[in-house]
Amino acid sequence: MAWWSKSDGRGSASVRESLRPLVALHTAAAAHLSADHTDAAVELFEVVLAGCQTQLGRTDPDTLTVAGNLGVALVAAGRWRDGIDRLVDNLVDRERALGEDDPRTLAACDALATAYRLAGHLDDAAELAARVTSERRRTLGPAHPDTLTSRMGMALTRAATGDVGSAATLLQAALNDAEQAHGPLHLHTIALRSNVAACHAVLGNARQATAVFERAGADSAALLGRDHPDTMAIYEDLADVNNPERLGILAGVPA
Repeated sequence: MAWWSKSDGRGSASVRESLRPLVALHTAAAAHLSADHTDAAVELFEVVLAGCQTQLGRTDPDTLTVAGNLGVALVAAGRWRDGIDRLVDNLVDRERALGEDDPRTLAACDALATAYRLAGHLDDAAELAARVTSERRRTLGPAHPDTLTSRMGMALTRAATGDVGSAATLLQAALNDAEQAHGPLHLHTIALRSNVAACHAVLGNARQATAVFERAGADSAALLGRDHPDTMAIYEDLADVNNPERLGILAGVPA
């Protein structure tokens, strides 16, 4: 699931018309990021951000969205320090412009927590993940898609510290809530199930991991198609069930 915003901008019709070229570039940048063409995404997001800052200002909500997406693209491109610095600045800007509890601020907080986890800054990741999960539980409920995303991130941070047993428990609880609220053929349910399977593999429960991966793969194929990249990724993980170090559960990449 994407940990960045696909928003193409809001505002009045006249503003949207004047920003049409930037909207098109943002759409192209998002497509590059989704396809893992990270360098191309970074280049286009930088152009869009400069245009938004000129036309809308630094703290306009649409400018803040693009700035956050640029930070994510930088992290995805392996430019960890640049990306995290950008995401930190973006969170501060959103807190000042929108307030600490605004959903868009919490989205930035969640993105920064994910970046910290992937970069191996696990204490920072855990602190932010707990903050955003608590607030989303309070305002949205435990089974809202945004809350489920935060709960999954918090559990994966726990796994990255080596506490895979606790992570599996947290993920299973979130999976139960997701399946009850949204059913099995839902992106969050499938992602949570796949991560539960990965935890079982790391814990040495290969048979259980295989069964859970197979269920996640079948559900993903039914929802997205067998050849969708997300479905293929689940089956690739299934093939590595006896090589859990390849599943990426235990640690991020050092910054």
